[in-house]
Amino acid sequence: MWSAGTVTGGEGVVLGKMPLRAQYLPQQGPKPRCPGKCHLQVTRALHHLLWAPCLVPCGVFSPIVSLVARTVLPSGSVVVNSCSSVAEQLCNFICDCSDCSDENQCGYLRDSAVLGTPFTCDFEDSDCGWQDVGTSMYGWVRGRASLAMWGMGPHSDHTVGTDLGWFLVTMSPPAKTTATAWLRSPEMREAAATCEIRAWYHLSGSCESTQGLNQTERPVLRLAVAHKDEVVELWQSPEHSSEGWHQLVAYPGRIMEQFQLIFSLTQPPTCGAEVALDDIMFRNCGLPEVGQQACGAQESRCHRGSCLAQRRFCDGTDDCGDNSDEGTAQCKNFTQCSFDYDLCDWEMAAGPPVWGRNTSLNLGTSYSIPTRDHSNNSRAGFFLHVSSDPNAQAGGTAQLSSPTFQATNSCSLVLYCHLHGSATSNLSISYVTNSTKHLMRERTGDLGSCWVRERVDFNVTDPFKVLIEGVAGSGGTVAIDDLILSQGCVKEQEKPLVTLPSQAGASPCAADEVACDSGDCIAAELACDFADTCADGSDEKRCGTTTFESGAGGWHDVSVGQLRWGLQKVTESDIFLTGTFLALQTGEGQMVGPAKARSPPLGPSGPSCTMEMSYNIHSDPQGFLAISVADHTTGTTQLVWQTQHRGSTAGGHVRVPLGERSRAFQVELLALVDLQGSASVGVDNVTFEQCYLDVVSPTAAGMARELSCNFERGMCGWYQDLSSDFKWVHSTGQGQGSDHTTGSGYFLSVDSSVPWSHGQRAQLLTSLQEPAAAPRCLSFWYRLAGPQIGTLNLKLWPEGGEEVVLWTCRGTQGSLWHRAWATLPSTGQQRYQVAFEVLHDGFLGDVGLDDITQTAGPCGAKLSCSFEVEGCGLAASGKGTWQRQSNSTGTTAGPVADHTTGTSTGHYMVVNTGRVSLPAGHTATLTSQPYQPSVSAQCLAFWYQLSAGTPGSLRVFVEQSRVRRKVLSMSTMEGSNWHRSHVTVQPNGEWQVVFEAVGAGGDHGYIALDDLHMSEGACPKPASCDFEQGTCGWSSPSDPRLHSFAWGWKSGITLAKYPGPEQDHTLGTRNGHYMHFDTSVLGARGTSALLESPPLPAATDSCLRFWYHMDIPEHLSSGELRVTLHGTTGQRTVWSVAGHRSRGWQGAVVPVQSPSEFQISFEISTRRWPMEGTVALDDIMYSTRVGCHCSPESPVEGAGKLGQGGVCSSGCERSTQSCPGCWAEAGGRSLGSGSSLTAFPPPAEKPSSSFGSFVAEVVLGVLLAVVIVALVAAGGWYWLKQRRLASRTLIESNSSQGFDNITFRDDKVIISSREGDQS
Repeated sequence: MWSAGTVTGGEGVVLGKMPLRAQYLPQQGPKPRCPGKCHLQVTRALHHLLWAPCLVPCGVFSPIVSLVARTVLPSGSVVVNSCSSVAEQLCNFICDCSDCSDENQCGYLRDSAVLGTPFTCDFEDSDCGWQDVGTSMYGWVRGRASLAMWGMGPHSDHTVGTDLGWFLVTMSPPAKTTATAWLRSPEMREAAATCEIRAWYHLSGSCESTQGLNQTERPVLRLAVAHKDEVVELWQSPEHSSEGWHQLVAYPGRIMEQFQLIFSLTQPPTCGAEVALDDIMFRNCGLPEVGQQACGAQESRCHRGSCLAQRRFCDGTDDCGDNSDEGTAQCKNFTQCSFDYDLCDWEMAAGPPVWGRNTSLNLGTSYSIPTRDHSNNSRAGFFLHVSSDPNAQAGGTAQLSSPTFQATNSCSLVLYCHLHGSATSNLSISYVTNSTKHLMRERTGDLGSCWVRERVDFNVTDPFKVLIEGVAGSGGTVAIDDLILSQGCVKEQEKPLVTLPSQAGASPCAADEVACDSGDCIAAELACDFADTCADGSDEKRCGTTTFESGAGGWHDVSVGQLRWGLQKVTESDIFLTGTFLALQTGEGQMVGPAKARSPPLGPSGPSCTMEMSYNIHSDPQGFLAISVADHTTGTTQLVWQTQHRGSTAGGHVRVPLGERSRAFQVELLALVDLQGSASVGVDNVTFEQCYLDVVSPTAAGMARELSCNFERGMCGWYQDLSSDFKWVHSTGQGQGSDHTTGSGYFLSVDSSVPWSHGQRAQLLTSLQEPAAAPRCLSFWYRLAGPQIGTLNLKLWPEGGEEVVLWTCRGTQGSLWHRAWATLPSTGQQRYQVAFEVLHDGFLGDVGLDDITQTAGPCGAKLSCSFEVEGCGLAASGKGTWQRQSNSTGTTAGPVADHTTGTSTGHYMVVNTGRVSLPAGHTATLTSQPYQPSVSAQCLAFWYQLSAGTPGSLRVFVEQSRVRRKVLSMSTMEGSNWHRSHVTVQPNGEWQVVFEAVGAGGDHGYIALDDLHMSEGACPKPASCDFEQGTCGWSSPSDPRLHSFAWGWKSGITLAKYPGPEQDHTLGTRNGHYMHFDTSVLGARGTSALLESPPLPAATDSCLRFWYHMDIPEHLSSGELRVTLHGTTGQRTVWSVAGHRSRGWQGAVVPVQSPSEFQISFEISTRRWPMEGTVALDDIMYSTRVGCHCSPESPVEGAGKLGQGGVCSSGCERSTQSCPGCWAEAGGRSLGSGSSLTAFPPPAEKPSSSFGSFVAEVVLGVLLAVVIVALVAAGGWYWLKQRRLASRTLIESNSSQGFDNITFRDDKVIISSREGDQS
């Protein structure tokens, strides 16, 4: 599954930090990296440590590093630093060396050349010092996805998004015991309180239920920190997660000593899950920089020299890095309660529920429980918490109250809260006077597994109490720690009576219900589903649609950093913001990052669902405002809209499509600007339009039953599935070619070259359609282009039922438009949707879709059928039974793989011909639907396979006017491969094809069919093709183990993305067609491109003629175009030509001999890259039993025009200028079979058909060969080498006598020196 390897880290120049927007938003694809590698000139002993990608912008010179120092950390990692930093300065997230080389191999490198982020490990060039520390075979390795064997794990990395990227992955889990794989970082020095760790993980595979358990156990990925002889968990994977790359975020808190990070994957028995890790980033982990500038008016200086806001002193966190902001002298009048011993002076109200005082050690490792306290960053530290069981009713409030304080205007409370595990958990801070509660601060939702700083300032004119209330949502926990009261909070000595308000009674609704304002109860999933369920509509009142004039409208701030969202009134005239709006404000959290506001859980939603809002942003170019959608069921967050400030105030009204989403989701508002200046961000007038699941948009209302669309004026009734991973693009080509409708209009496309992970999909949906009483025919034009493209599916989604695949196609079909048809079946009483789906199971290519048309009635006989989806209307009858199956699921013996996909999961038609199923003489027939004649001649092609032994026979009939005419019959087949056959049909009316299997009485046997195709025009001879109507059976193998790319099929029309000759050879125009390949894609993913003929019978004197066009700069290539013959006896190269600049279309003639069945293969290969250029093929003509003598038989019918010089004319003799098709003109070299060296025959006169002439030619050839050998011996080896006669001008000999010093190996001819030869 994985190709593993290790390369340790290197040297270079540090890049600047990547833009804040790029750091904090979901990635849209990596930046391009500098080509090649940066090889530093260092001693050989250090070369393995310093080999790394160029960490400088493209084109920037990287200086040589010669003086380096190495420090071996206790963990064993070697850190190379050019300025000889002391050990205390290594791996501390601060660049002490000018090139930051002291921050290498620290669990991170100084930056990622691909992502542009500092202190990042992307595993592209090393493991960054991470070590597998397990004690069994189950462990971690550095590897990358392999196209050879796709398994469960990621099929691409996260950094570059392809199968070439590297990551860490678990390997070899035991089958019968619970096991844990351990991964440990090098030692890091210390971490600031603002430290944030981000990483991407890919969890794949499933677990079977173990014995004695009623539910399926799951594998758990954990991240922990080890320091002070204690291991403290920071994060664990959620209970529910979809397959794919997900981001984890962890906050280790302030660590004042050396520490290490530990990843662990624990999985129960019989669980074959795999986890991959990639792109581990450390943000804001270094201690504050020591500046020489004066501190601001609201700042004070720490002892170590950095400046800190005065509000951050005495807040329970070492923000300075030397604890000088928490010194006893200046904080002696502050009152802190850490709950390590008791509740201090705080009191709990009678419950239930009540706050519980406990430690992480006692509470265990439940997902929502804090993993350590805040005071000590320890599992043994105490805190207060209130939790809710996942099946328990939420809503009970736990209360904690302070002593009574005097009226004041200088009392402040700092506390640390932890809300995790539920989207409905709530923490509120209020003050109470005269039994009246005044809310000051409220936090709602899931803030993550971290302690978040909160501060409330009280300005109260009466004695008061502080009231802290916690409500744990279902499955969630609310916890608090380190309550710190400022010196302005003075206890009231006279103890005036301040009573707490009475708690609201318990909700009358069940745990899975919510209450309407009227008191009625409705199911919780019906709240905020864009449809009124409560009679008073109260279930949709606080669901995100709001003007903010009467409150937040259900939006709540979930920020954990120094920015937050809050309500604010407009103070200046603004055309986008009115009255009260949602504004970005200074927050009290200790982290550094964007502010985040979250809607309540919404949906499900319909395909036309759109969010609208007004906004205003003013900031420096680093600032941004964005909208994302979070799906907590799958653990994914998707960016759907963003805007950046460009230097002046920007604003507007934006419509953001959210699309159809089958599960509840939450919308998130993210913003990041520097509020120290005049920067600001505001949002107002938020609405959700047409989001109810059953709503059809106005533009599609008239097309609810009509799916036809040419995309010239929009998307008609089709919608993006915005919950899918990438998008269809409505465009005019972008280098991929023109549309199908007009040649200059619009179509839909998906570019799979954009880096996304394997297995992801782009879906195009209709709105929900009314039930269909009768079948209809959907036709469409599609394009699947590129050397490694994925799959296009057409699906039907019945409401409440399982999806049905109506049509599918995989792999390149050329950069041309093709038409396809699929019958939409009647759906009875079920409503339904239709969807086009692109699977990203290829990395190079694009998909196009245009001119969708729906007509009444089912589609007619299909012109092409791969049997991947259905039987294409073929009707079975007779004694035996034809059935559609795949080898992996079939019940009848059949081929191990189909022809279409080359896999065991591909489908074909098969009939059992054993004597029990089909006795001798009995028949099983398969009859097509009627074909309508479109031209005078049509070509029916199909692939078939007969089993070994006695399979019976396959007969093919053409039936017209109830009269059958046999056109083909086969009863034996060489080898076990699929074979292609075709027949030209010249109908004078409607006709059908009938396949008939005849039993022969054998014990076992089968006959199989696949890939039926009907095309216009007569069939060419086998392996002959002008590529005007199709590829005539020539194809690229689909076996991923070959690591090869596919050839494309195109016309001479110029395409920026798929270059090639501007004219074909057949027609000599830009409208003619040919096969082509862009060599620039060759590289680590694949070093060759193959184009294979159908299997051909044994040949004794056959000839291959073809035209090729090559345009490859010689200095960029070690590439070659080869013709090989391969069969059961092996593979042999018979012709080759090295890469060269364009010389136009060149002809080539190659003799072909094979003692057994074989295939002809054209292969482009290279031993190094880049290899920029193109290769094209046209007018392939294969002739049997006539040899390659000049003036062969007339061109094959249907093979197309070969053009001038297509065959050798008479009188070739020594000059090839009069014979452009000869091999010497083409610059290629022809290599014969066996031990004979075969060039093209230069007869002095036209060959006759008499045997005597043939013998004379053989004798003459032998004599010429003997003469040449004599000259070689006499002239010596030096003369032979200078003239290069060995590879360029040897004349054909049909005898191998006298050539005992010639060796044939692949495509090379080696003439070794013999005794007596001169050197």
